[in-house]
Amino acid sequence: MFQTDSFSKKLDILQHYAIDCVLFEMSSMKRLFFITLCIIYTQVVYAQGQELGQVITRYAKEHKFSGSVIVQKKGRILNFSAYGMANIPYGIPNRPETKYQIASITKLFTTVLVLQLQEQGKLSLAGKIRDYLPDYSGEAGEKVSIRQLLNHTSGMANMESIPDPEFKFDWLGAYGKPYTSNQLLEKFCTGKMLHEPGSFFDYNNGDYIILGKIIERIWGKPYESVLNDNILRPLRMQKSGMCIQAKLAPVIADTYSVNAVTNELEKDEPAYIQNWYAAGAMYSTTSDLLIFINQLFSNRLISRSSLMMLTTPGLDDYGYGAWIRGKNQRFLERYGHIRGTNTIILRSLDSDLTIIILGNTDRINNLGPFAYYIVDQLK
Repeated sequence: MFQTDSFSKKLDILQHYAIDCVLFEMSSMKRLFFITLCIIYTQVVYAQGQELGQVITRYAKEHKFSGSVIVQKKGRILNFSAYGMANIPYGIPNRPETKYQIASITKLFTTVLVLQLQEQGKLSLAGKIRDYLPDYSGEAGEKVSIRQLLNHTSGMANMESIPDPEFKFDWLGAYGKPYTSNQLLEKFCTGKMLHEPGSFFDYNNGDYIILGKIIERIWGKPYESVLNDNILRPLRMQKSGMCIQAKLAPVIADTYSVNAVTNELEKDEPAYIQNWYAAGAMYSTTSDLLIFINQLFSNRLISRSSLMMLTTPGLDDYGYGAWIRGKNQRFLERYGHIRGTNTIILRSLDSDLTIIILGNTDRINNLGPFAYYIVDQLK
């Protein structure tokens, strides 16, 4: 298990900064009082972080968690830790800054790119697919709106119910052979309408692949470039990007799944991760994702009104790109799961509390209970 010492370093910096400031602004008595308060406060926060770290470590060991965790409350990092192995055969441990596939957390980035276009007047959430993709061949083209793609109420056949007869492993479907995004759109995202648009929630990666193609068409460049230009580069998220098989991959934690017979972890079968595209092909770190969430909720990526739309729950408590749940305390929940990849962003809508957990095995198949366990420790 690794826990970074950067938290304690930040507290030291804060103390020294406070001392420098008061030297010029306060009388000697006020100066002493203020410095004392700063030291007491930072020591209390540090102690809280130490206690929380012990609780998280105990939970991780008991549940054989492999991955990285970051916890922020009221602008302060209370935990930044890692557990398990990034590569089992070579004994390479996960570290706090390890990069992971983040699976469907990618959808939250796609949502932001769509809402940015809406704010710029380049797209209407009421607009239909064919308004932006005039050559789209599916029957949903003139029926399904951008809003219905965002909240998974398109009513289209789920792309993962459409098999690829050319690939021998049926369970991999659209992800078992290399496709361009145009091929994914045509082959897997033009299925029959099964429900009236807006009437039925069905979690469908195809909805976000269509949104990715709309983003590309409006900007006139690849989704990856739009993502870099409008989110990653401005926020200096240098440890995040798209997983693409044909490119030299960055050092990303391998993913492992439990063998049902032996109960041992086995490396996941190869798949073309880029085929998850705008629905789930990104990689990142806990710290980079924390930057993204902080900027999102500071209205530096989208406006306050757009954020309110994103966080307003609809069918299945789903807003735009995330679930919005809770009564006494409301949370944005954004999960990601692809085989051994298990991830979650949990952000309180009522206080500055963010928990991000990125995992690389399916020993814990749902990280929600882990994240809410941390919430309970902070009450």
